[in-house]
Amino acid sequence: MNRTAPSDVRAWCQAHGFRPNRTLGQNFLIDRNILEAIVAETGAGPGARVLEVGPGLGVLTEALLRRGARVTAIEKDPALAAWLRESLCAEFPDALTLIPGDALRVDWPALLGQGFDAFASNLPYSVGTRILMELLAQPKAPPRLTLLLQREVAERLAAPPGTPARGTASVWAQLGHDVRLARLVGPACFWPPPEVTSAVVTLTRHARSTLGPEGQATLRALAKHLFTQRRKQLGAALRRAPAPFAGLDPAAAGIDPARRAETLTLPEWEALAAAAANREATP
Repeated sequence: MNRTAPSDVRAWCQAHGFRPNRTLGQNFLIDRNILEAIVAETGAGPGARVLEVGPGLGVLTEALLRRGARVTAIEKDPALAAWLRESLCAEFPDALTLIPGDALRVDWPALLGQGFDAFASNLPYSVGTRILMELLAQPKAPPRLTLLLQREVAERLAAPPGTPARGTASVWAQLGHDVRLARLVGPACFWPPPEVTSAVVTLTRHARSTLGPEGQATLRALAKHLFTQRRKQLGAALRRAPAPFAGLDPAAAGIDPARRAETLTLPEWEALAAAAANREATP
């Protein structure tokens, strides 16, 4: 089966009585050029260990395996998991590990403890952001993540300070990674075509954060709260914040209380999180 040939994909679906589920993000990539671009973005060569969520019919999985990578793939749909076991697991028994199940229920620390060089996925649009945020919060997350996402989500991940798209996802992603939009992907590159434009985005780990794991967890919680109050000035949003942020004065971190969350740079977020931690540590 040629997994990038629309006729082959439709024929497989018809033969197996399979109807793609839009809720599960089952829009299968059928563009060979986009596929090759995604594989190149992963940087995965022979022997690389790659984690994939939502392999679907296995188009990206197969391309990675043929490049010599070792892939662990998590697939929720039982019919697609059975097909992957029948086809790619049989062809690459020593290189492909299939985990049937929901990525939202994965024991991430245990799985990532195996050690992965890269993460690659055409993430389901309905839950893609949640999966990515849970993954980024893990200390042992792969150093490079290449994703095919809804364009709007990709732009939020890469949004710089002071832009309308800046939000919780931007801060969480950029806290530990450089985010780059590699290219846009039109609906015609999928079957069935989604109703939105997609984008290939790559997140590459950096070591610029001055915070340890606990400090980063504090920063994430702080960002989550403040972006739910994004129209408020920081001082006002923090006066009624839940513990442990209630009454935190942004001025303690050298930040004007009249500013708003989307204007803060990452160093300023880290300073604010450090101020919150210092206040908690003070008797």
